[in-house]
Amino acid sequence: MVFSKKLIQVSIAILVAFLPLTGYSTTPEAAASTPAHAAEASHEAHTEPTDLKSKIRAFIDHHVLDAHDFSLFADEATGTHYGFPLPIILWDNGVHIFSSSAFEHGEKVAESNGNYYVLHHERIYKTDAQGTLLGDEHHPTNAKPIDLSITKGVLTIMVVAFLMFMLFSSLAKSYAKNGGISAGPGRFFEPIVLYVRDEIAIPNIGEKHYKKYMSYLLTIFFFVWFLNIFGLTPLGINVTGNIAVTFGLAVITFLITNLTANKNYWGHIFWMPGVPTPMKFILAPIELLGVLIKPFSLMIRLYANIFAGHIVLMSLIGLMFIFKNWLGSSLSFLLSFAISTIEILVALLQAYIFTMLSALYFGSAVEEHHHGDEHH
Repeated sequence: MVFSKKLIQVSIAILVAFLPLTGYSTTPEAAASTPAHAAEASHEAHTEPTDLKSKIRAFIDHHVLDAHDFSLFADEATGTHYGFPLPIILWDNGVHIFSSSAFEHGEKVAESNGNYYVLHHERIYKTDAQGTLLGDEHHPTNAKPIDLSITKGVLTIMVVAFLMFMLFSSLAKSYAKNGGISAGPGRFFEPIVLYVRDEIAIPNIGEKHYKKYMSYLLTIFFFVWFLNIFGLTPLGINVTGNIAVTFGLAVITFLITNLTANKNYWGHIFWMPGVPTPMKFILAPIELLGVLIKPFSLMIRLYANIFAGHIVLMSLIGLMFIFKNWLGSSLSFLLSFAISTIEILVALLQAYIFTMLSALYFGSAVEEHHHGDEHH
């Protein structure tokens, strides 16, 4: 099962283009019938936490979730949010485009072409002019439009993509201009590019086939690394800690692996050489299941490590405000500093692991047939 190189490139380009949209979009749900005890779970019913522990917990929950605006910080005394709004793009019997400022951070009902929407726990629901939400406060039964908004996570993906394009375009131009010698910011990234080629791609894929995978391996390495680094800034960004994003990246690796695989790869899955015929019928479903588990492991590994790191770090920072004494707060600060340092290493390590495993899967897909396998 071998596909043309041009078809694969076009397919991957389409997937990458739509990743920011599919990763954060929601599917439409039919509006449920109004129950007798339907409560108005609008901003009036959503009470803000009052005690310190609840506020810290709410802040952590807000930090790890995506957002429809880019808030840098807020003044609790005045209720003023400092940041900037992002465009809301909805499909609800037509396209609705407006600014997230219309929601006023979930406090107001937004109107667009006669339709009314509310922002509840960073999900957009269709409602009436009063902002009535039906059902449970945490799980409203109102219909949800298809959400294709430019969220904080999508904006970060775009910024990282632009940054990578500028950096590596500059590196390529410096090679062409200086006779193969890097200059400018590219000097810092050139050894990393060579490391990905010499220590990841060639050993796992082989000299014969590694070149056709290098563009993807370099892209995924720097993409995950830069997103992880952005997640360590005080901007409240958690892109790779979003399972929708890691799912999209894992699917791309899965498709490249299976669309470029040779017949030897599929032969070892469905009709293993050197195995008794009755056992082949038993092992084939297990091998096929392994094909599906590989991208799942990629998805969970990256998501779980980054998400857990954010939770631990934010919890330690929150302890400084709970202890309110020099011993407890100082200890929390030292632990937070230590974890932050470790997270810098984890950011690079997770990019390396994702790239290494992708290269390993590619190598298994293009491995040449060995005649000795039939006699083992």
